[in-house]
Amino acid sequence: MFLSSISSQPAGLRPLFFTEVWERMSYYGMRAMLVLFMVDAIENGGLGITDKNAVAIYGIYTAAVYLLALPGGWIADRLIGARRSVFWGGAIIASGHFTMAAPGSYSFFIGLMLIAIGTGLLKPNIAGLVSALYSENDRRRDAGFTLFYMGVNLGAILGPLVCGGLGQSELFGWHWGFGAAGVGMVLGLIQYKRGEHKLGDAGLAVSAPYENPQKAWTIILSGGALLIAIFSAIALGWINISPQVLAVYTAQFISAVFFLYFGYILFFGGLDPKEKKSCYLILTLCIASAIFWSGFEQAGSSLNLFADRYVDNTIDSLSFTIPSSWYQSLNPTFIVLLAPLYSMLWIWLSKRFLEPSSPVKFAFGLLLLAAGFAVMIVAAKIVTGGGLAAPYWLVLTYLLHTMGELCLSPVGLSAISRLSPKSYVGQMMGLWFCASAIGNILAGLLAGHFDSESLQDFPDIYMQIVILCGVAGILLLVFSKSLKRLDPSSTKSES
Repeated sequence: MFLSSISSQPAGLRPLFFTEVWERMSYYGMRAMLVLFMVDAIENGGLGITDKNAVAIYGIYTAAVYLLALPGGWIADRLIGARRSVFWGGAIIASGHFTMAAPGSYSFFIGLMLIAIGTGLLKPNIAGLVSALYSENDRRRDAGFTLFYMGVNLGAILGPLVCGGLGQSELFGWHWGFGAAGVGMVLGLIQYKRGEHKLGDAGLAVSAPYENPQKAWTIILSGGALLIAIFSAIALGWINISPQVLAVYTAQFISAVFFLYFGYILFFGGLDPKEKKSCYLILTLCIASAIFWSGFEQAGSSLNLFADRYVDNTIDSLSFTIPSSWYQSLNPTFIVLLAPLYSMLWIWLSKRFLEPSSPVKFAFGLLLLAAGFAVMIVAAKIVTGGGLAAPYWLVLTYLLHTMGELCLSPVGLSAISRLSPKSYVGQMMGLWFCASAIGNILAGLLAGHFDSESLQDFPDIYMQIVILCGVAGILLLVFSKSLKRLDPSSTKSES
């Protein structure tokens, strides 16, 4: 099924697909261990950080990954092009993973920032390369992005199994897991260079060259060094501010950057009326995306801790205990199984002019996410009653979350790339990931309310997420027709 689906796509999709397999293996492998490593006792090789501080740091890190996609898109648009941005981003990511593999808290936090910087350079631009393979009205676009997203998740399956398995084993330990993530990124870079010729001219040109590149590079490199220095000083206690307070300030800063930058493009970017209408739709989708990720990204923080502490992970018949990090492979496994079906569904509906609009798909995604947390309310009540939850509660939750993700994330990538003004594709992709950064930092702050000493509050916290995502999904459904009129391609087809 997969081979027949990808063979109908442009040849350049294949090297990008397999590059993402290895890059996501490295990212999700490290992500599955991150909070567990930070809260683990120092004598066990961890950092001995409290739960609240660990999930706050997790939220700041994952938010930084998406926030830095904004300058990453700018660098590609104005300085070096998307193709070189992807390669150098991967090289920085690999160096970050190998830095984390070295012992010591200082190397850990330096590595985190290097990975965030490299991912910010790679992530929006590899999506831009996928977009460049299709014409504006190519009906294969959504299907192609869904298949690309399937590649993302093949790597995400492998990462927690390999890196988490090594990290949580008594024989190896955490730093072996971080090192394995670095090896995965190196393999991704090799695959990228070997298949680069299939991309043709995609991503080679700089769409809007900056008039003073030397000055730009001076500012970028100085800013990157300053960012690493400040975050490291805070993490190591040289600057006295708690990670939770820092997370609040970070959320406020990212939100300000998002709306100010978006406003600048909208009002001072020289857009015509048609492009402005598209931008209003992009803004709506970005806000919905931020809400979605604020719930979905509980996977690496509160749900990860829930799996580690409150789920019966012992298989008595095999005398085997499931590493809690392995639950992080459930979501990508479901994506690999379901993505081809979603891809065929969108094509089937499109041929019959029945395909839902992007806002409607987003609404389905939010409602399915809410349903997943409704399941967790039941699991949480089992825990508050003094028992351990069975693994199938998490399995069902991740299944529903995955179904919601497939309605939102690949569709969002496709919609933003299609709706973006031509001279701002990389930067609009950056803003899309900036909205994801807002969702990630909110997820970290929300996860800080999951206190092991206040188990009775768990069901109420999950209920708050259900209400937030449910209301947002219903509002999108109610206003979907009005939002559809902002899409130029919909207006053209209706006329």
